[in-house]
Amino acid sequence: MTAFREALRDLPEAVFADLLEGDDAYRLVLDLPGVSAETVDVTVEGGRLRIEARRGKDVPAEFRYLSEDRSLFLDAELPLPPTVDGTDASGSLDRGVLTLTLPKSAATGGTSVPVDDA
Repeated sequence: MTAFREALRDLPEAVFADLLEGDDAYRLVLDLPGVSAETVDVTVEGGRLRIEARRGKDVPAEFRYLSEDRSLFLDAELPLPPTVDGTDASGSLDRGVLTLTLPKSAATGGTSVPVDDA
C-alpha cells in the first residue's frame, strides 16, 4: 500500500486525491474539474491502475488564449496494493470528482498452490 500512497504524491499539483481504506475495499477520490465520463479512461492491468483523463475546454470564437495554465491531460499509472486485483472495481464521475472503488480480493496477493504427498 505504501507504493500506492507514494505514487499519489507524484500526481500533478492541480490534481487533488484522497485515498480511503475500508475492510473490503479502497476508495480513491480524484478532483478532475472539466473532465467528463467520455473523456476519462480507467483500466487495471498487471497490478497497476491507469487513469487517463482529458479536460474539455470550450473557447468562444471571439476569444483566444493569452495564457493557458490549466493542464489539459492526466496520464497516471499507480501501483495497486497486492490485495487488489481490479476484479469488480467500479467508478463514478460527478461534477468533476472521480470516485474509484477497488475491492480487496479474498486472497492476499497470491494464488494458493495445492501440494500433495507423493
